[in-house]
Amino acid sequence: MGKLIFVDATMREESRTRRIVLPLLEELGKRYEMEIIRLDGADFPAVDGKILRDRDNGIVPEEYAEMSRRIAAADRIVIAAPFWDMSFPSALKVFFENMSLFHITFDSDATHCYGLCKCSKVLYVTTRGMDIHTGDALEQATPYIRALSQLWGLGDLYVVSAENLDYSTPEVVDAKISRAVSEGLAICRTF
Repeated sequence: MGKLIFVDATMREESRTRRIVLPLLEELGKRYEMEIIRLDGADFPAVDGKILRDRDNGIVPEEYAEMSRRIAAADRIVIAAPFWDMSFPSALKVFFENMSLFHITFDSDATHCYGLCKCSKVLYVTTRGMDIHTGDALEQATPYIRALSQLWGLGDLYVVSAENLDYSTPEVVDAKISRAVSEGLAICRTF
């Protein structure tokens, strides 16, 4: 059984993003041992000058280094995050900054950085209140996750999203979420 890390950046219990990701996780749980990292209420610090000086001197909190090692060893990563302020919640960015550790998730040689992660597939699940689609210039979450995947050496990125939910009737929202779940379950078959 492979190892899957689920990074849950949904902040509301009634999250529309969560409505999509939960059935996908249920399906993936049949094939993967799952670790859940819930960011709502987590206390990851913003990476500031002191943290960078500590890192330069080889000082990293062991709990962060250990979590980063588990991420680097994961076979698959699933990220669930709603579309906030043209990207995703800041808690997810702060989490990524704390997990982006030299010699664990990435390394470098004399000319470039390269990833150290084992993961060959990443699934990003999101909902957007606005009528903004994946790949739209206004949508900055997917490009960031794709760039981070490049740095960490993660594999293919799959995106499942439902859009324009804030301007749809409850019935249309339900239909869009059902379509996203179906799309996600199709991805899960080979994920």
